[in-house]
Amino acid sequence: QVQLQESGPGLVKPSQTLSLTCTVSGDSITTKYYLWTWVRQPSGKGLEWIGAISFAGSTYYGPDLQSRTAISWDTSKNQFTLQLSSVTPEDTAVYYCARHDGTINSIVLWGQGTPVTVSS
Repeated sequence: QVQLQESGPGLVKPSQTLSLTCTVSGDSITTKYYLWTWVRQPSGKGLEWIGAISFAGSTYYGPDLQSRTAISWDTSKNQFTLQLSSVTPEDTAVYYCARHDGTINSIVLWGQGTPVTVSS
């Protein structure tokens, strides 16, 4: 089975950097034509696409968060990471990693999500 698992601190202080890792098992993150994606959902609100890294290592960012976002990967560990800097309580959300299939323009697999709270 292909599985995605988010990991990282569940509590981050304001002004600090939120760092999460997604570990992929059962499939290589360099497999064509997938994009490895970060999405978040604040409580009671809709999903927000944060950004992605493609099978070739190209990065893409949503316009609202791109100035604070960095996505990278470690192919030797089959992991990709999210860094969101200068966080505020408005960044509190459940954060998901996901696999997007570029050939059909659709997310086809999700991690279970991990809640992150920004609070002092």
